[in-house]
Amino acid sequence: MTQRARHWDRLGTGGLRFTELGFGTAPLGNLYRAISDAQAEAILDQAWAGGVRYFDTAPLYGLGLSETRLNRFLRGKPRDSYVLSTKVGRLLRATTPDKRDGFGKWFEVPARNEVYDYGYDATMRSLEFSLERLGLDRVDILYAHDLDIANHGSQAALDARLAAFMEGGYRALMDLRTQGVIAAFGAGLNEWQPSQWLAERGDFDLFLLAGRYTLLEQEALDSFLPLCAARGIGVVIGGPYNSGVLATGARPGAFYNYDPAPQAILDRVAAIAAVCAAHDVRLVDAAFQFPLCHPAVVSVIPGGQGQAEMASNLQAATARIPPALWQDLKDKGLMRADAPTE
Repeated sequence: MTQRARHWDRLGTGGLRFTELGFGTAPLGNLYRAISDAQAEAILDQAWAGGVRYFDTAPLYGLGLSETRLNRFLRGKPRDSYVLSTKVGRLLRATTPDKRDGFGKWFEVPARNEVYDYGYDATMRSLEFSLERLGLDRVDILYAHDLDIANHGSQAALDARLAAFMEGGYRALMDLRTQGVIAAFGAGLNEWQPSQWLAERGDFDLFLLAGRYTLLEQEALDSFLPLCAARGIGVVIGGPYNSGVLATGARPGAFYNYDPAPQAILDRVAAIAAVCAAHDVRLVDAAFQFPLCHPAVVSVIPGGQGQAEMASNLQAATARIPPALWQDLKDKGLMRADAPTE
């Protein structure tokens, strides 16, 4: 099976070819539950057989486990046959199992503590450590990870991290790109506002925006996405299902942004799902395809911790959505009227 792909070449240097369906590998880090190495490899094999050729990881995911699982999977595959991104901004420090980070989030993972550091030297060391865990000599893209209020707790704390990054890590990423060590760099964030702040102040190539441009949330259309389109900045959309509710539908216990969905969200999802059903379209198919209608978007990377989820993602990536469905959502006030849908 082949996947539709999009070519990004903002710098005129040949660029990168993203499959529209990418693989976000946080679940391979045993996010919320442990899976075996064999299960992880089976999911990756399924994605590869389905034509997926863009893989995103990070030191945070499983405190190194996601990167080491990719090591075994990617070994022997031609390096130019896929695009790989990882992240900087955290270093991992060995500790004892009882003192590791991520209890309740990461299961059966290495005993490590996260150390936030967006400085120049830390960025260089982070890449070096990632290459060692991945067993590779290069990655294509480096994203500055989690420069947002959700991770740093307040605007003041975020402002300090952003300043430290622009003074240090940003210069390191510029040097790595200039030297040809990486093809592109950007930031992987949960909020569009700091993404825009960065885009306005630096020469960024790509942003990985998680959960902020979906069937449920389109505020990024106000200014961030138009800025990216104008500058040729590519956008990778993570979390297209808003942590699950756009995949499962409005069922009891459905998750929205990592927490149980409030009633207002469940009601809105139920209304969207009813429109999809009227057009004989799966809700998850519409949720996957919607971000791809924006001209700045180069790939969508839902997570997948099981083979059934991966099969659903592969199906969603080949779905065709009738234009009348988008128009019905707009007419019913369930989608912004200015959202691109072609």
